[in-house]
Amino acid sequence: MTRLPYPPARRDDIVDDLHGTPVPDPYRWLEDPDDPATKEWLDAQDALMRETDLPGRERFRDRIAELLRSGSVGTPVWRGERRFFTRRTPDQEHPVLYVAEGDAERVLLDPTALDSSGLTTLDSYQPDKEGNRLAYQISVGGDEESRLFVLDVATGEIVEGPIDRCRYSPIAWLPGGEAFYYVRRLAPTEVPQGEEQFHRRVYLHRVGTPADDDVMIFGQGLEKTNYYGVAVSRDGRWLSISASRGTAPRNDLWVADLSASPVESPELLTVQQDVDAQTGLHFGRDGRLYVFTDLDAPRGRVCVTSPHTPAREHWRDLIPEDAEAVLSGFAILDETGGGDDAAEPVLLVGWTRHAISEVTIHALESGERVGDVPLPGLGSVGALIERPEGGHEAWFSYTDNITPTTVYRFDAKTGETTMWEAPPGAVEVPEAHTEQVVYRSEDGTEVRMLVVSRAGDSGPRPTILYGYGGFGISMNPGFSASTLAWVEAGGVYAVAQLRGGGEEGEQWHRDGMLAHKQNVFDDFHAAAEHLISTGVTTEDRLAISGGSNGGLLVGAALTQRPDLYAAVVCSAPLLDMIRYERFGLGATWNVEYGSAEVAEEFGWLWGYSPYHHVRTGTAYPATMFTVFASDTRVHPLHAWKMAAALQHAQAGDRPILLRNEAEVGHGARAVSRSVDLLADQLAFIAAHTGLKV
Repeated sequence: MTRLPYPPARRDDIVDDLHGTPVPDPYRWLEDPDDPATKEWLDAQDALMRETDLPGRERFRDRIAELLRSGSVGTPVWRGERRFFTRRTPDQEHPVLYVAEGDAERVLLDPTALDSSGLTTLDSYQPDKEGNRLAYQISVGGDEESRLFVLDVATGEIVEGPIDRCRYSPIAWLPGGEAFYYVRRLAPTEVPQGEEQFHRRVYLHRVGTPADDDVMIFGQGLEKTNYYGVAVSRDGRWLSISASRGTAPRNDLWVADLSASPVESPELLTVQQDVDAQTGLHFGRDGRLYVFTDLDAPRGRVCVTSPHTPAREHWRDLIPEDAEAVLSGFAILDETGGGDDAAEPVLLVGWTRHAISEVTIHALESGERVGDVPLPGLGSVGALIERPEGGHEAWFSYTDNITPTTVYRFDAKTGETTMWEAPPGAVEVPEAHTEQVVYRSEDGTEVRMLVVSRAGDSGPRPTILYGYGGFGISMNPGFSASTLAWVEAGGVYAVAQLRGGGEEGEQWHRDGMLAHKQNVFDDFHAAAEHLISTGVTTEDRLAISGGSNGGLLVGAALTQRPDLYAAVVCSAPLLDMIRYERFGLGATWNVEYGSAEVAEEFGWLWGYSPYHHVRTGTAYPATMFTVFASDTRVHPLHAWKMAAALQHAQAGDRPILLRNEAEVGHGARAVSRSVDLLADQLAFIAAHTGLKV
């Protein structure tokens, strides 16, 4: 293979002095997407990408598309006899929102009917407490700039909206469907230039009135990067508001008794403030307040108190912390209808034990464990959904490496779990064997990894090692069309459950953030070495893949150990960790990574920032960067600068490619766009790990 003719990229003599350290940034000009030089360079990169032959691309595209024809179905959200849910049939690009009463169901919102181009996505929805009105949020072209609407469920007519600046906004309806609390950013004219993505506030909105007249409830004068949560109890009496600085694993929390103060100016009572813990509240139908917290319990616990006395000194443990399993959620099932067959009140508790889901049953009053919810297999269970007015049923989703997400129903009266709804498309899933292995990282810490392979295969095979390792996000087993297409073709797919994630609780997360971020990279290198030492693969057949924070992971991995990996797919990555706070939502993540403005934290970032660790004359793995023009979370400039740096530095003959994609962003996208992206990624890896497709 010969070295590619990379588009020329000028190297400017830009060096910043940060805390006495010279920080070169030769490709800073690529931070400006509107610069004609940037556009010319990107056009040349696109041409290089198009000219690159990727054998097997069509085969992967066809198989991934076929596996995604399973479609999807969402867990129902109940309001009386109405249930709301999403479903995507095999030929649809996006999930469609339905409402059903009994066996009669109808479409409430079809993103493709709104926009035939496929660029509009449904970001979230929330029916009011009676199920008569529904608030929903949509965005276009992947920008995630949600616009809020309200529709009448009976007629499907829009009665409100659009209300802009509602990105990541929760909706908390008051009874009657005439008003709700929500979160909205201040107008750009009210904030300093460059801070338009921040400065959120909690408002009360009355349907039919101008959004600009909404009453500000909370947030004035607080941290600009705060995210807010808001919820109202089913009876409308209690309001809760939470605040967290960016993505920090801690929050402040307040409650208000809306029966004792106006809804426009609720009197907030502190639950916790300036406490290093993440806590959430659930107002029970029995009048009690259920507290889900990791305070003094990194794996989580459930406490109970009265909403009149919500502070932690009044909490009583109901479900204590487990020594191994991480508490993921709960649902309350209670008596229905009386008589001999009435179910006793119980608490269903969801757990993950080393990332594998369990659901246990507990007496509601004492917390004593009285049973287990039967599950379809060793996989992942979604949120446990109950009827708001009570009942003996709960619904949840289930998936594993060979099972598309399916909805199940648990009946507390019978103790049985039954399938509620399968995804609408029938697909032939290849046989695959999944094993969870344990290996040791550099400092001796035990780390787990899921390894998926074709049943009966052995010996060194082309292998993809995937990881994330951040923000307390767990890598749980789940159906993946690209994983199965790779395994079916004879490859191995491994998912490392690294520190920084949530697989072993909050301490596991903290052991991989801030000053401890190098632990994540060490865990990843050790996973690669384990796969090699156990004969699963070899260095010349091992690829790594990751996106977003996982893109940072593989960017650090390829610069720290370029000898260990044959190929890299780096998607929507953070790579310039000295300037990341200046772009997109970066300022909300300094609680995870640290800030270059602080001398000590600059030292952490400087120690691994991938862009700054590219060394001229090094033979780097074959690398494909995939970025998205409408990404408002992680700006594509990270990959642009890194690609230029690697193309300049590459001493070997393996290619460094940049795949830019327009009119998509960091999150949801049309199925066909996902198919094309995944096929390109797998074909690129196959070409550089020796997988014959």
